Order: sequence, then structure tokens, then C-alpha cells
Amino acid sequence: MLYFALPARYRWVLLLAGSYYFYMNWIPVYALLLFLSTIITYFCALLIHKTHHASKKKAFLLFSLVSNFSILFFFKYFNFINESVFELLSQFNMRWEVPNLHILLPVGISFYTFQAVGYSIDVYRGNLKPEKHLGIYALFVSFFPQLVAGPIERAANLLPQFHQKFDFNYHRAVQGLKLMLWGFFMKLVVADRLSIYVDAVYNNADKHDGTTLLLATLFFTVQIYGDFAGYSYIAIGSARVMGFNLMMNFNQPYFAKSIAEFWSRWHISLSTWFRDYVYISMGGNRVPFHRWQFNLLVTFLVSGIWHGANWTFVLWGTMHGVFLIMSNISKKYIFRQSIWNRLATNSSVYQSLQIITTIMLVAFTWILFRANTLSDAFLIISKIFTTANVPFIGDSRSYMVYSVMAIALLFIVEYVREYYPNIELFENRKVQVRYFSYTAMAVIILLFGVFDGGQFIYFQF
Repeated sequence: MLYFALPARYRWVLLLAGSYYFYMNWIPVYALLLFLSTIITYFCALLIHKTHHASKKKAFLLFSLVSNFSILFFFKYFNFINESVFELLSQFNMRWEVPNLHILLPVGISFYTFQAVGYSIDVYRGNLKPEKHLGIYALFVSFFPQLVAGPIERAANLLPQFHQKFDFNYHRAVQGLKLMLWGFFMKLVVADRLSIYVDAVYNNADKHDGTTLLLATLFFTVQIYGDFAGYSYIAIGSARVMGFNLMMNFNQPYFAKSIAEFWSRWHISLSTWFRDYVYISMGGNRVPFHRWQFNLLVTFLVSGIWHGANWTFVLWGTMHGVFLIMSNISKKYIFRQSIWNRLATNSSVYQSLQIITTIMLVAFTWILFRANTLSDAFLIISKIFTTANVPFIGDSRSYMVYSVMAIALLFIVEYVREYYPNIELFENRKVQVRYFSYTAMAVIILLFGVFDGGQFIYFQF
């Protein structure tokens, strides 16, 4: 309420102070990295816009990119590269004695770095005029709802909103609170409950058989969606209460009929970032077929590296790129004249098979995403396809029952949103019924969501 009580011209001060306070609650000194990234991209954008020499524009852009990505590389990838070099040279009996760095990864550094760098590129391309107000721009980089785990906002969408005056709006506030409520359900009731089983199995993969590992993989497929999409709904909802519109980050991704469609629905802010600043920069699909496939592979390889400093993430991203390439090759050389393919595309049964196949492929790659090491991932895959037994349930069967019920409710809501988009969930003409729905959801969160759960998965990026 303090936000709406302040004069509009001073609200950015409150939001900026609150954003930095929010970020400094973890490791205060890391706020200096956030500030450094802000200062570099702010002044580089002004210099890019001011100069009329193409070479100087490019030099300022390169300085912005290199400085920001160098910070990201140092904190996120130094140890990974160092260990990889050590293991490689050790195969040839060569010594490598560079010690690892004993530092924690700054929370959300991948997110705010991409947001700030995207701003620099937009100014360089002439798609955006630079923001002259340093405070407003600093708020754009550090806006607390989406600072640590997205959505990765575009300057063209978010920056102008900081110059607008938003009066309190009851309906907008209710809409935002409903998004937050659903986000808390996805995170606390679904994702955190599933994480207990997933962690117990994946952290002891050698002690479990294929059936248990398969069940844990299916649970993780739901967990990571509930975790990340849940945070996105909380971020979007909290921003909407104040009047700001952040981009939607998920659109029922597990109803996608192909890997390409999956990536148009999953982590939309990141996939469009890679599309606009990496994929299109290399030529996109406006190049010969073989080069197009190469561009896809590189884009997903970079996406895998962005997600984590581990070879599991590299292989995860590469596999998604390979799936897309295989799809494009089959469309070009195998099914392009197929009558069956044209007929089957209009079949509901065929579309259901497409959804199931896509989920299976995505779930398979989640093994790499969740496994602690490549050797663990290969062990899990081999066991899933070779051993079977009664799945490990744990100490409490009621835990499994509640988890399955939470998953069922999640996918019922997802199904309605996908196939009946005009239906407003949890709405009813009778006020009593509508508020009963909200209260019931809140009670479910309190009963099954208040326990020692885990942090948001994407906080590490």
C-alpha cells in the first residue's frame, strides 16, 4: 500500500530500494555485481546511441557483452572449465594445478545478465532508444519480482511501464493475487512435495532399480514444471498487483505436439531471447538447410550451457537440438510427400500420440538435467531400460497419495486452460462459491505446502 500512497514520480525509488534489499538478503556484497552490470550496460547504450560511427557502435556493444559475460563466466563457469581441462590433460599424464575458486554463484546472475545484455543489443540494433534515467534503468535490471528467476523481460515491454502511473485497481489486484495463489500451489504443494521423492532416488541412483528411477523421472518432469512455472506465476502476479504486466513464461508446455512446439511454450522468455539474440544473429532459417540445422544445434548447445556448469546440461541442450534437427530432416526428406502424414495430422488420436511422444522425449532429457553427473545419468538410463521391480514408496504411503492428487489437480487445470481457454477457473457468479474456491486453495497450500521444501530450482542460474 505504501507504493500506491507515494507520489508516482517517487515510486521508482521505493521499488529500486526494495529490489536491492531483496537481493542483498542473500549475500549483500553480490549486489555490487548487479550494480556493475547495470552501470556498464547503461553507459554503453548511451554511447552506442550517441555515436554515428558503425565501428564505435560495435566497439561499445562488444565492451558491454564481453564485460558482462566475463563476470558470468568467472562466477559460473570457471570451476567447470578448470575441472574439465584437468580431466582432459590427466588423460595424457599432463599436470594442471590451477585451483578451483571457493565462491558461491550469485543468485539470478544468468537472468539479470541476459536482461541487461538484451537491452544493449536492442539499442545497438536501433530497436530501442536508451533509457536516460539511471534510476529507472537500474530498476529495470533489478526489478524484484523477476530478478532472480525471470521472466527475462525485454526493455521495450518493461521500461515504459516504469514511467506510467498506476492507481490501485481492485480487479487487477485480485487477478494478480490469483496468479500468486496458483503459483504457490504449483511450487509448495506440487513441486516441493515431489522433490522429496526425486531427491531421495536421484541422489542414490545406484541403490534403486529401473521402476523407481522411472517413477522419479516422471515426478521430476512435473516437479520442474511446478517449480519454475510456479515461480513465474508468483512473479507475474506480484507485479500485476502493482500494475505492471510481465510476459507470460509458460503456456501448458506438456500439451505440445512436438519439441519445437514445446520450446514455444516452455520458459518463453528465455527461448525467445535465444531466438532473437543467438539464433537469428547466426542467420536463423534464412540460410541453406545444413546451415539452418547447425544454427539450431548451436542455439540449444548454448542454452544447455546457460542452464548449468555441468556436462549433463550441455548434453541435455544438445539432445533437444538433435531432436529438432531430426524432425526437420524427416519433414524435408521422408514425410514431405506422405499422404498418411497429411491425413494423420487431422486425427485426434494422432495428435494424442504426438503429445505423448513429446512428453516421453522431454522426460527422457530431464534425466540429464536432474542427474548429478553424466555417469549417474547413464546409470539411470541403463537401469530404466533393463531392471524393473515394485517402485520404492518410502515411509509414508499417504505422501504418495497426496502427491498423485496434487499432480492430478495440476493437470486438470492445465487441461481446462489448454482446451477450454474461455473458461475462467475458480470463478462463479455466486460470490460465496468463488471465495470458497480461493479459500480451499489457500487451505491446501497451508496443509500440504508448509514444510521443509527446497529452494526454487532456477535460483542457481
